[in-house]
Amino acid sequence: MIKQYTTLILDMYGVILNEPKGRLLDYSRDNLSAEEYRRIEELIRKESLFDKAGAGEIDAREFMNVLGYSDWEYHSKRYIDNYLTLDSGFIEFAEKVKDKYTLVLLSNDIAEWSEYICGKFGLNKYFAHKTVSASVKCRKPELKIYDLTLEAIGKSPYECIFVDNNVKNLHSAEEVGIAPILFDRENEHYDGMTVYSFKELLGIIG
Repeated sequence: MIKQYTTLILDMYGVILNEPKGRLLDYSRDNLSAEEYRRIEELIRKESLFDKAGAGEIDAREFMNVLGYSDWEYHSKRYIDNYLTLDSGFIEFAEKVKDKYTLVLLSNDIAEWSEYICGKFGLNKYFAHKTVSASVKCRKPELKIYDLTLEAIGKSPYECIFVDNNVKNLHSAEEVGIAPILFDRENEHYDGMTVYSFKELLGIIG
């Protein structure tokens, strides 16, 4: 059991949400022609368009317009509503730990998407602070995003646990002094502490 920590920092995709990398390509494949899908696949996979949006270089409107979705807000919400799912154990977990830990969201995401996801699933009430990459113009695993989060919440890194599904992000968090836990959905190789569910996470942080 981990006793010395006061703050729990949680990733969104692959932790709170079941989908580790989102499913925008699935949405595009299901809603566009094969030719348009191939174009979008190239933009996302080879030109790192989502990474640019997640770093705040372009906003949700421009991101979706470049992909070919003229009604960006409609397609953003339709994608989130139908292709992203909340982990069934998160709400129960959050209710049990919210009085013991300060809960913080740290997510690589488009600002408008993160806001909609949190509202849709009723997550805002659980977080004392939310760091969304597009809003701070840097992304995990950059060290700066952890420093910005710690500064915003007024915590020492040694008070914090960070739960993420990406090993690179965990290594960078550990580099700044935050205790890392892997939430493993994809059989990642990791030598540190690993959980496979919120039930297991609760057993560790108690």
